[in-house]
Amino acid sequence: MCYFASTSHEVIFIPPISYIGIELFMSPRPRKPRNCCPTRRPSDHMFKPAGTPMSELVTVELEADELEAISLCDREGLTQADAGEQMGISRGTVQRLVTSGRKKVIDALLSGHALVIKPHE
Repeated sequence: MCYFASTSHEVIFIPPISYIGIELFMSPRPRKPRNCCPTRRPSDHMFKPAGTPMSELVTVELEADELEAISLCDREGLTQADAGEQMGISRGTVQRLVTSGRKKVIDALLSGHALVIKPHE
């Protein structure tokens, strides 16, 4: 990866920072722990269409924190900011969790896939 710096008259090439030929990149920060309600942390919950063997179904995995965010916002009627405070995460993260969780649930329902709720780590 290379960067270019521009001044008013010229463009300057800035080579990547390297150490013995290896480019250095910052690693992503560690995932922030999320407070999920223990009663909504199923260890083996799965929902699938009746009459179809599991071996014939595609599985869609819903994370426990996605379930928690959907539950707080849709079931309990909290705002995303309030849900974020309760879960110990930002409002933007709640928005991403709710969006991805809703997509997974509707995909499983409309496509006839099995919805597997992963346990919280």
